[in-house]
Amino acid sequence: MKYEIKKSILGFENIKEVEIEEVDDVFSTLKAVDGDITLTLVNPYVLKEYSFDLPKAAQILLDIKKDTKVLVYNIVIIKDDLKESIVSFKAPLIFNKDNHTCAQIILNEEEGVAKLGDFLED
Repeated sequence: MKYEIKKSILGFENIKEVEIEEVDDVFSTLKAVDGDITLTLVNPYVLKEYSFDLPKAAQILLDIKKDTKVLVYNIVIIKDDLKESIVSFKAPLIFNKDNHTCAQIILNEEEGVAKLGDFLED
C-alpha cells in the first residue's frame, strides 16, 4: 500500500511517497516509490510495551481521529550482528491507513497531545 509522506523522514527528506511490505509479524520494509531507498521497520509492540502521546500537530497533519486506523513502526538500523541492530524508539513513523498518509514524529513532552493507544487497531 502506498502512503504520502506528510512530514519527512529524518535523513530522507526527498522521499515523498512510500510503500510498506509486511515481512512477518515483527518486520516490514518501507520502499521509496520514487527512488532506490529501502528501510527496515519493526512493529514496536512486539518488542516491548510501547506507548506515547501523539502530538496534536501530528493528529491534524495526518487527519487522525478517534476511529482512524493507524499503524506505528520504528526504523531499524541492521548491523552484521543482528543483536547490535538499533531500533529508533524516539522517532516512530505514524501511518494513517484510512487516508494513506505518513509522518515521522520526534517524541518529547509537550501540551496538546492524545494517547496513541486510542487510535490503534485491535
